[in-house]
Amino acid sequence: MIGRRACTSIALAATTLVASLTLTACGGSSSAKGADGKLDVVASFYPMEFLARQIGGDHVAVTDLTAAGVEPHDLELTAKQVGAVQKADAVVYLKGLQPTVDQAVDQSSAKHRIDATAASPLVDHHLDEGTEEGNGQKAKGPAGDPHIWLDPTRYAAIARSVGDEFAKADPAHADDYRKNTDELVGKLDALDKEFQAGLKNATTRTFVTSHAAFGYLADHYGLTQVAINGVDPESEPTPARLAEVQKAARDNGVTTIFFETLVSPRLADTVAKDLGLRTAVLDPLEGVKDPSKDDYLSVMKQNLANLQAALGATSAAPSTATS
Repeated sequence: MIGRRACTSIALAATTLVASLTLTACGGSSSAKGADGKLDVVASFYPMEFLARQIGGDHVAVTDLTAAGVEPHDLELTAKQVGAVQKADAVVYLKGLQPTVDQAVDQSSAKHRIDATAASPLVDHHLDEGTEEGNGQKAKGPAGDPHIWLDPTRYAAIARSVGDEFAKADPAHADDYRKNTDELVGKLDALDKEFQAGLKNATTRTFVTSHAAFGYLADHYGLTQVAINGVDPESEPTPARLAEVQKAARDNGVTTIFFETLVSPRLADTVAKDLGLRTAVLDPLEGVKDPSKDDYLSVMKQNLANLQAALGATSAAPSTATS
């Protein structure tokens, strides 16, 4: 039996061939910029797209490989998307999160490849997790936890790297890229200070979430993340893990079980019901359902408000809570 990852590699190889033939038939390599004179940028998923748009402004045309509201971990690229990566002036991605994107980038001729992990190296926050392969073996996820954007200070470091690379790719607008980068980093610094102040006097510093996506946030703000599922969203908790989560919730005065927006809340609901607790959203910002209404900054501020309520740092009830 061919494993899921092997199938993915075969499919991408075939897709890449189709994309290459298509590009050749259409005239081959692209110019330094698109036909509209803008820097042609491909972003792998929402956090990278947000940086590209904020820093690039009117000088870039951004293509997001992961559609709004779609969970990014299992993205499979189409031939058109592989072609977009191949002819892009710059690619902004997070190596290790989306294997098909990594392979497309490796096979592309893009001169400016901006890997977020180069600016903010990964840390391992995995539980004892894995997914069943066809041969019955357990396959671990990426060696490190990819959710670095949930620490605003790490995200600011990535923003700096994007700004620097855009300036190299498009020197005529380098000053604008640097100005936009400085403005965004300033907003991220302010967000970091809001989190520090808002969580300083929490009555408990332990929170329970359905997906171990918040390890960097917890590390930076002195919190303890207790996750039902691991970093790999395909993992399933064992009965022993569920028992550990329930004990941690009882021992630390947990009031809320957090779930996220792009996956089923079933496990969070079950644990909350068993413990007589409420549920609320803690959004890992892997995708935003409606970018016209929300962005990274607004969702992170809502995360802060929900954490404050759950940790006893404010008297306000958590937004989007259910009973």
